[in-house]
Amino acid sequence: MTATPDLYVRDLHGSLQDPVLGSIGFLNEVMGRYPDAISFAPGAPHPEFVRDLDTRVLADRFVAHLVADRGLDPARAERVLYEYGPAQGLINGLVAQALSGDQGIHADPREIIITVGAQEALLLTLRALFRHPGGGDVLAVVDPCYVGITGAARLLDIPVVPIREGAAGLDIDDLAARCGEARREGRRVRACYVAPDFSNPSGARMPLGPRHRLLDLAAREDLLLIEDNAYGFTAPEDDTLPGLKALDTRRRVIHVGTFAKVGFPGARVGYAVADQRVGHPDGERSLAEELADLKTMVTVNTAPLAQAVVGGLLLDHGRSLTALARRKAERYRRNLDCLLGALDRHFADGLPPGIAWHRPAGGFFVRVDLPVPADISLLEVSAAEYGVLWTPMSQFSLTGRGDRQLRLSCSYLDPDRIETGVRRLAAFLRKEAAA
Repeated sequence: MTATPDLYVRDLHGSLQDPVLGSIGFLNEVMGRYPDAISFAPGAPHPEFVRDLDTRVLADRFVAHLVADRGLDPARAERVLYEYGPAQGLINGLVAQALSGDQGIHADPREIIITVGAQEALLLTLRALFRHPGGGDVLAVVDPCYVGITGAARLLDIPVVPIREGAAGLDIDDLAARCGEARREGRRVRACYVAPDFSNPSGARMPLGPRHRLLDLAAREDLLLIEDNAYGFTAPEDDTLPGLKALDTRRRVIHVGTFAKVGFPGARVGYAVADQRVGHPDGERSLAEELADLKTMVTVNTAPLAQAVVGGLLLDHGRSLTALARRKAERYRRNLDCLLGALDRHFADGLPPGIAWHRPAGGFFVRVDLPVPADISLLEVSAAEYGVLWTPMSQFSLTGRGDRQLRLSCSYLDPDRIETGVRRLAAFLRKEAAA
């Protein structure tokens, strides 16, 4: 390092000093310092699902589809994989078929954009919906909330309003109150981010009735809902619920999805269903087409080779997201049962005062209540003295809610590691509760 800095952080964008942007990096740093600790921190897919992937075979499957179903000659179909490709995507038709057949989301391929992970879909959506900083529009988010959406809002200088979240997900009455409050202040809630199925980080799930109420509120208040559906596929097969977009008859929902969990994260392929009509002097276009224009100035296009691999996965599973996700969903439900069972076993002789956890039916995460602050210093003790890592819930909150809660992720670990990790965690929590 030079004695005199070339730049000062005070002269750079304020997001660089925002704790939200450093939260993921911090957890990676702690994991690096304690490599032998069992980590319940990463909400990553289990590595077993990439061991047998043959990306070349999958890409060839997609090339064959281009020849057989789209009429391209073989040489041109092969070149598609190595060229820039359209900003809106190459696999839109396959995604549209999968969403229609599996989730009841009926969208024209032109109403879908293929993005570099769900994160780009969130960023592009926010950029399109919010005209400029200070314009009076605010983004509502559940609190606690996935840092990807709050981080994207921070990059774009979009004001964020936190909405309470309970066991049944987003508190609709609180959202209605925040809408009214914004109106009285000369502002408006332009959009609301919500993950109705097993949200990250809390694992909350919204019942069917509140889903209809939320859609009615969105229509009444003229706001858009940004639906994140990363974990819905883990629901038990006899307990599935329609997503917000499947229930949306008034084009109030922008549906964001990812192939990171049902495919594999290294592909970095996500998508957004944005069928809202955007008026122009010479006609209308879908919001997805508008997002594609923005994308040309962000990532230009989503890597065609990555799209081809994901397209091959869909083709090999009958153009079905459900079929593609089935084996993974079974694994994650088993892991979740293992985590909840281990907590029950290691606290079988009684819970210390102030310790409790919720019992989600799906997703990757279990939220644990503590009698003491679940802060960075406590995490350091847990890692150094007990060999177990977790995520402080405070890192996901805009209001300080959850400062006595931690998040356990069960997706990345094998059952024996879950059992050992919970045993270590139980010993640690008993000590802290008794202190």
